[in-house]
Amino acid sequence: MQENSTSKNPYTIDTEPFYLDTGEEIRMFEAAASARLPVMLKGPTGCGKTRFVEHMAFRLKRPLITVACHEDLFASDLIGRYLLKDDETVWVDGPLTRAVRMGAICYLDEVVEARKDTTVVIHPLTDNRRTLSIDKKGEVVQAHPDFLMVISYNPGYQSVLKDLKQSTRQRFVALSFDYPEPDDESRIVAVEGNVDADTAARLVTLAGKIRNIREHGLTEGASTRLLIYAAGLIRCGIAFKAACIASLCQPLTDDDRLQETLNDLIDDLL
Repeated sequence: MQENSTSKNPYTIDTEPFYLDTGEEIRMFEAAASARLPVMLKGPTGCGKTRFVEHMAFRLKRPLITVACHEDLFASDLIGRYLLKDDETVWVDGPLTRAVRMGAICYLDEVVEARKDTTVVIHPLTDNRRTLSIDKKGEVVQAHPDFLMVISYNPGYQSVLKDLKQSTRQRFVALSFDYPEPDDESRIVAVEGNVDADTAARLVTLAGKIRNIREHGLTEGASTRLLIYAAGLIRCGIAFKAACIASLCQPLTDDDRLQETLNDLIDDLL
């Protein structure tokens, strides 16, 4: 028997996660979910993709099962495997199989980090079949009507070795994300970091300056997530400069020259 997607379970989000709609992404996601279309989220690190999925899971009242993808992620890690329990071999569903059965949103975060032969297992779930084959059990599971596949990745990290195959890419509705406009980002940092509007605005101004020097050697600009971390330190009594160094400068680079440049940008705001 399939589980009711509204029943209480460990994957249900009971409290609404704060998310500021900056375009049509909520409406598009709701439409895709209604049409049972898989969704792909594209955008830089820390711009709010995961928070958006959490917000939509709450909004749609669906459980959310998140998988952080990595290069050692095998198909069995998603589907499940036989395990020895009390001298007996028992089958244990993996996160993807649980989501398919219960009608949850399955979110594969940074999917390009997973092995290509692993991501192929989601293909039958992302077309009109909506099925999952469990070869080790000889079982084909029909997805619950509420099941939704969502993947995310950072286009800035694309390479020949880490990119989505066209056979995978063309199975999804794509939503593009970026860092919010300064006013919106300031509001997000103020709410999430629980700091005053002026502090939030200074942090966002600093982030804008850092993002403008990416071509000088930074792999990525300062993410909204890091700004919220800095705000959290400031709220707890850490000085603005020290909080920015710990939350922005140090995580972004180990290069001494770039560290000096980032420190100068902070000093300009003091």
